[in-house]
Amino acid sequence: MRGVGGAAVTRTNVRYTLEQFHDLGDRGLFESRGAVLLDGIIIEEGRMTPAHATGILLAGDALRPIFGRDWWVSMQLPLVVGEASDPVPDVAVVRRGDRTATRHPTTAVLVIEVADDTLGFALGEKQAAYARGDIADYWVLDVNGRQLHIFRGPAGDVYATHLTLGEADTVSPLAAPAAIVRVADLLP
Repeated sequence: MRGVGGAAVTRTNVRYTLEQFHDLGDRGLFESRGAVLLDGIIIEEGRMTPAHATGILLAGDALRPIFGRDWWVSMQLPLVVGEASDPVPDVAVVRRGDRTATRHPTTAVLVIEVADDTLGFALGEKQAAYARGDIADYWVLDVNGRQLHIFRGPAGDVYATHLTLGEADTVSPLAAPAAIVRVADLLP
């Protein structure tokens, strides 16, 4: 499997707990390596391309005015979606917590992964992790294909609904049904 920017995705053969994964991260083991934990397996995604980075920034810009001050639009921050999964989504909309939080968020009303060379990973393993984590609204921004994949209705490790939208289409987040997001506004 190819990672961000065409680099190979590296996997370990050992299963880790969330605590072990976070401890390794605190020790600096994953510095600049794009590590995530899915079902106890550490996966390094590799370097980020400019298109991927721009897609993250554009998604954040589009979502902040929609969700306002009661929500954080976090970018590449931990989101614990199971006993052994911390996929570190590109963008997640989480309820604003207090400033003395002692643990990472465990749910989000919207998660977006930006994919270029990682499309298969985002549509496969990450999609399954978010479904198992009961993330109701999961979007995959395919920067190469100029499309937005919308997954809704988590059921086990799949979603009941998968829509594919093009640049000319619009979508409303489930948590903000009156808002309209143009797919073109998300694409670099």
